[in-house]
Amino acid sequence: MNPLSPHTAHHGAHPGHQHGHSTVDQSEILDLDAEVLAEHTASLTEWLPVDSSPRHIVDLGCGTGAGTLALLLRFPDAEVTAVDSSAGHLHRLREKAEAGGVADRVRTLQADLDAVWPDLGSPGLVWASASMHHMADPDHTLRQVHRTLAPGGLFAVVELAGFPRFLPEEAPEDAPGLEERCHAAGDRHHAEHVPHRGADWGPMLSAAGFTVEDRRTITVSTDRAHSEAIGRYALRSLQRLRGTVAEALSPDDVAALDRLLDTDGPHSVLRRSDLAMRTERTAWAARR
Repeated sequence: MNPLSPHTAHHGAHPGHQHGHSTVDQSEILDLDAEVLAEHTASLTEWLPVDSSPRHIVDLGCGTGAGTLALLLRFPDAEVTAVDSSAGHLHRLREKAEAGGVADRVRTLQADLDAVWPDLGSPGLVWASASMHHMADPDHTLRQVHRTLAPGGLFAVVELAGFPRFLPEEAPEDAPGLEERCHAAGDRHHAEHVPHRGADWGPMLSAAGFTVEDRRTITVSTDRAHSEAIGRYALRSLQRLRGTVAEALSPDDVAALDRLLDTDGPHSVLRRSDLAMRTERTAWAARR
């Protein structure tokens, strides 16, 4: 996601790997992700190899609506069905759509796609950003999307290799390399619990009957001068990461991480001027 969101955690798009955090926390992270990555999300919607502008789009695992709103802007004659298992995410999406004057072009649908596949009509475009790796049976979901799409329709899958990085390699001063150690522990956790994160979706799309027409990888490096939201995004992301990896870290690393997360302390990540969000996203465009 979100649009290219790395933090979604609800089924049906976002299965339940919440690690003790509330939907409010997830919604905030999704909103921050959308803000920081808005230009990159727009570039992906522009890249889509559509034969003609779709009139009906489905956003699978829409989160709080970054992809939905970008698609509405890219295709001004389209309507979007936004699907997520989280009522809170969908409520936030509707608020954004109303604020943006596009509420009449959005239909929200709460559904757990691992349980019952809803009636989504015959969309010309299905968009799934940072959601496919959460499916309990991704191959089944891909076949369902293939059956749902209109003939000649396009399926856009956007996925991430891992969580974004924010700190310089030598940071923090009292525990250089801390962020990489946190990510290594997080990768081990997700290899067990979310095994399809970082997968090559091309062969799976082909096996489901799609023709993969294009693939694109974007590398993102954005500093605080470009987006003031990066500090808050780093804070929320590291808080969530701590909930997953604390037991796998040394006591010294946990203490150093807690100093970064102490918003009132002198070492708070919010006080750092050297933050930059670094991440990578890969997108596949597949035709029915």
